[in-house]
Amino acid sequence: MTDLPGIVITGASGRMGRMLIRAVTEAEAAGKARLAGALVRPGHAWVGRDVGEAMGGAPLGVTVTDDPLEAFAKARAVIDFTTPEASLGFARLAAQARAVHVIGTTGFEKAQLAALDPCARHAVIVRAGNMGLGINLLTQMVRKAAEVLDIEWDIEVVEAHHNRKVDAPSGTALMLGQAAADGRGIELDENTEAGRNGITGPRKPGAIGFSSIRGGDIVGEHDVIFATAGERVILRHVATDRMIFARGGVKAALWGLERKPGQYDMMDVLGL
Repeated sequence: MTDLPGIVITGASGRMGRMLIRAVTEAEAAGKARLAGALVRPGHAWVGRDVGEAMGGAPLGVTVTDDPLEAFAKARAVIDFTTPEASLGFARLAAQARAVHVIGTTGFEKAQLAALDPCARHAVIVRAGNMGLGINLLTQMVRKAAEVLDIEWDIEVVEAHHNRKVDAPSGTALMLGQAAADGRGIELDENTEAGRNGITGPRKPGAIGFSSIRGGDIVGEHDVIFATAGERVILRHVATDRMIFARGGVKAALWGLERKPGQYDMMDVLGL
């Protein structure tokens, strides 16, 4: 099985990191990929331990490290659901290693996204606010609906996530908002209405609104509401299992192995 493409998981001790490790071990059982490394932050208690045992299960034969250079040298792909700052550092190292870099991290600023461009000249980057098939299909539907329904239809994106999520709106909500803006042929940044509070005045015509809910263990719920006088169209996606994101990340990594350097998203991976 050592000839299978090796995948490194960053943030291995986190909620998504553990899910990604499970997804890669599933892929290994199917003869598609193998776990080549598990990376955690410097000084983490897992460093030096077998990652399977650290997760409370059977040994997986992979020792946890806090050295990304060591980990990436053994990999053909890196799957990364961490933080924008960490992902930028990983992108540079993945580019040096010519490894596919799958980025599920959200919360990037514009300047941070621009910093990915030089890395994509040397390696494949697959970045998406959501790695699931269903949400990417929904994105296509939102784009089409926004194209068909004129400015008389207000657009609101409502998202709900667990109480530990640190960014808002979610990366998926922004992806849906961008799809709506693309359908309308407008710039999202110039037509966003978010965080309403107090006396805000009437809704700006043509704006795309965002609302964020945080509570409990909600995995991810997204509604895109098109509303006009007398009727509404509501497009909805509900995720109940984070493994859909992890399996999507593995799918993206394997897809990227056959591509030339550049930036891609899940629409490319799924052929949408």
